Amino acid sequence: MTKQLLIVADKLKYAGLRPTRQRILLGSLLWREEDRHVTAEQLHTEAKIAGMPVSMATVYNTLHQFVDAGLLHQVVIGGGSSYFDTNTKPHYHFLYETSGELEDIPAENVQLPDMPMPKSGAIQSIDVLIKVRA
Repeated sequence: MTKQLLIVADKLKYAGLRPTRQRILLGSLLWREEDRHVTAEQLHTEAKIAGMPVSMATVYNTLHQFVDAGLLHQVVIGGGSSYFDTNTKPHYHFLYETSGELEDIPAENVQLPDMPMPKSGAIQSIDVLIKVRA
C-alpha cells in the first residue's frame, strides 16, 4: 500500500470508519489536493478514470458516511444538488452560477452582527452560500 493510501486508511480509522478498499480509494481521490469541492458525479468519473470499479450508489453512500464522520462537509446548493467539501473548518462559499464552481470564503470575512437566536436549542452550524451571476 502506498504512503498516500496508508494516510487515508489512518484518517478513516481515526474518524471511526473501517478502512475498506473502496473507502480508501475514494478517499485518496478526495484528499489528493487541498480544499476540494466535488459532486458525487465528479468523484464517480474520477474513480472510473483511475480504473476503480465503483458504482454510483457506492460513491453516494461513501460520501455521506464521510460527512457523518466529520471528514467532509456537504454544501447543498438547491434543486437536489450538493457539493462535498474537504475543508471541514468553519467557512462559507461563493457559488458562481455560470460555471457551478464553489469558492471558499474565510469565516472571519463574513460578519453576522444581528444574528437572531432560535427559540430553543443551540445553533449547530451556519451555512452561507452567496450566489454570483456573471
